[in-house]
Parts: sequence; structure tokens; C-alpha cells
Amino acid sequence: MSDRIAPVIDVVIPVYNAPELTRRCIDSVITHLSPSIRTIHIQNDASGEETRSMLDHLPYPSVQVFHAPVNQGYGKSVNDAVARSDAELVLVLNSDLEISSNFLPLLCGALAADPKLAVISPSETAMPAEKINHYQRQPGGYLTTYRFRGYGFLIRRVVFLAMGGFDAQFGRGYYEDTDLGRRLDQQGWRMGLHPEAIVQHKTGASFGRGQAYRELVERNRKLYFSRYPQAQQNVLVVSGAEVSAELSNVIEQVMRQGGRLHWLTPERLPKLSCLQMQNSVLSLRGLLKILLRGWSREDKRITAIWLSPPIAFWARAMLMLLGRLRRLEIRQWQ
Repeated sequence: MSDRIAPVIDVVIPVYNAPELTRRCIDSVITHLSPSIRTIHIQNDASGEETRSMLDHLPYPSVQVFHAPVNQGYGKSVNDAVARSDAELVLVLNSDLEISSNFLPLLCGALAADPKLAVISPSETAMPAEKINHYQRQPGGYLTTYRFRGYGFLIRRVVFLAMGGFDAQFGRGYYEDTDLGRRLDQQGWRMGLHPEAIVQHKTGASFGRGQAYRELVERNRKLYFSRYPQAQQNVLVVSGAEVSAELSNVIEQVMRQGGRLHWLTPERLPKLSCLQMQNSVLSLRGLLKILLRGWSREDKRITAIWLSPPIAFWARAMLMLLGRLRRLEIRQWQ
């Protein structure tokens, strides 16, 4: 980044209650990100009086607080706050995040290295080096993802506005970020995660994990899958260490459509193309675990089995039997 002018970055933090976590988030942003940012836009989504009072008494001149008169939900709150910014890049953070270092140079470096990268996120947890090295690095050191998650992300503001931001049909929240990711991919943009940029995330701070949370998730999951039915693909691939170009292309298409892939091979593959791809060594225990996963939730169940030689006889026989019993698509590749 030394050969170009540093981009102007504004921060957007949508807030709904949880005053202690919110104050911790804001303090950590000021402490660690101040050298890289200009303005922090706080969008208070009709929180209670305790949160409102805390926000009104923040001592930071770089913070601008807007109090929404009614609760609008996460997506509309972010849209409104981004619309008040004129920065080149906008960093959107959940109010239950805590920052421990200035990761913005890493994220900006990735955006500068790849002009088709629209959005990049920090990692919620420190990923082990072994796991990081199992994925292909892209320009600027990021890892490809086809599932955008909105807990924290740096995005090109003009791209966000051109896409219409988050879709208000998702209401108070959940799946509006995944929906935006699908639309970005359809327009030819890329999404990434930088494994060395790390934040701490306490999930569910605003809605908790009770009945309201479950109802929101269920409603919006149905809306999302009604728009992108191919995102329900959950494919089990069993193959040798090498596969045909045709199978590789179809596998990549599953990822691009928002599906998931479980790939079992005689030995672990040296590199995986994106974070939605999972690979492990073929074993009876591992095979049963994958086939039985998500039994209580339809969208997590295996939807298809793809077989590509060489495959052990016991594995092929078992998969053919179980696939027919569960009425799964069974596809065999040469």
C-alpha cells in the first residue's frame, strides 16, 4: 500500500441494545483502528434508554450517532448509515465485536491487490496455520469464500450502493448478508476472508438465542432458499486424489451457487479452493458422520452423492445402498 494514497475508510456500527458490549466495541475501534479510519457512524436502531444515553455521552469527536425513531433491523440500519458516508471503503462491524489490533492494512492490501474483490472480512477466530495452509491464497493473502457473513466486513462503498445494499425484505436480520453475497457473485465480484485479521465476536447479543431468534432465522432461511434453490446443494464427493476437469468445474459451480461440498479422498487434498469446501480422508466413521449430519434439519442433509474412481469397493457399495435408501441423486464420473 506504500505506492498509493491510503483510502478513506469510514466505520459503520449498527446498534440495538447490549450497551456494555456496544461500548466495548466502540472503545476498541477507537483504540486500535483510529490511525486508519475517518468517521464512525453509529446507527442506533431504536434501542432502550440505557443504550441511547451511553451513545449520547461518548467522548469521541470522530463518532457520529444517529437515533432511528423505530426499529428497522440490521440490513436497513447498515444501508442508512452507509448512505451517509462518502468514503471509498466502509468497514461494517456488529456491535458485539471487539477489536484487538489494526487489521485494516491487511484488508486494504487485499482489496488493492485484487480489483474484483468487492468485500473482505476478518476472521472470527484465530485459524490454525495447518488449516490456513490447506486453502489456496489469493492476491493480498485472502481466502476465497462464496458465503458472505455480515458480522464484520470491509466493502467498496460504490459496489455496496450499486447492489442496493442489504435487501429490506429480510427485516430485522439473518440471511440478508448471505443474500447480498449471492448477488455480488452473480455480478462477477469476489468475496474473501483474511485469516491473519482477527476479531472477537460474541454472537446473538441483540436477539439472543431464544424463540425470537429461531423464528427470524427460520423465516429468512425460507426466503433465501426460495430465491436461490441451488444453495441447498450439499454434495458428498468420494474420489481418488485426481479428478477430471469436468468434475472440477461442476464442483466449483456448486460452491459458486452457495452450496457445500464434502470431499472424501484416500489422502487429504493438498489445497482447497474456497472455505465452503471440506476435505478429509475416507473412512467408515467419517462417511457415516457426513451421511447422518443434519438429520433434524433438511437444509443440512446430504442432497447428492458423486463418485469418481478409484474408490474402495466397500465405500462404493455402501454409498450406492444408502443413496438409494435415502433417494439421493447418485452420479458417477469417469
